[in-house]
Amino acid sequence: MKTLCLKLPEATAARLAAAARKRSQSKSAVVRAILDECLTEGEAAAEGSCLDVAADLAGCVAGPRDLSTKKSHMQGYGQ
Repeated sequence: MKTLCLKLPEATAARLAAAARKRSQSKSAVVRAILDECLTEGEAAAEGSCLDVAADLAGCVAGPRDLSTKKSHMQGYGQ
């Protein structure tokens, strides 16, 4: 197992100590579990597309259906 040293703000160190006491684990075990969870979630998110991530937002904007076909919607844009 590799060793990693890092500096934590006092508030974060206190929260880590409290989490370790609550879980009845060492601080190192808590940090390993949290890192593993975060890194695993990052891998799962990378597998999906942008549409998968924002599927709940797709189609939620009201307005003209297709701005590309009506040049009148673009009048004054960028001025």
